[in-house]
Amino acid sequence: VQLQASGGGLVQAGGSLRLSCAASGSIFSLNMMGWYRQAPGKQRELVADITSFGSAKYADSVKGRFTISRDNAKNTVYLQMNSLKPEDTAVYYCRIVADRRDYWGQGTLVTVSS
Repeated sequence: VQLQASGGGLVQAGGSLRLSCAASGSIFSLNMMGWYRQAPGKQRELVADITSFGSAKYADSVKGRFTISRDNAKNTVYLQMNSLKPEDTAVYYCRIVADRRDYWGQGTLVTVSS
């Protein structure tokens, strides 16, 4: 199973970006899909995740600004990020749980300028 993340980039504060992460390979059961981020000098943290039933969970710092969604037919998870702040600057990683195994994407850099 491979994960391909895309959509990162440079944006001004207040702007928006949409991240995508597509899973490919042999997948029988795709369960949780999520996004994590790691800022320079900080630990990796959960941004949001979503179950196969569509139940989403968000970090307090992004509630009301970010929306996670998934397309089960495409094995893809999305993260719509609005009202971006400089403190959202980080490398964003997607993670999936498929067939009881954990998989991580390669990371995509999001830079928010003030």
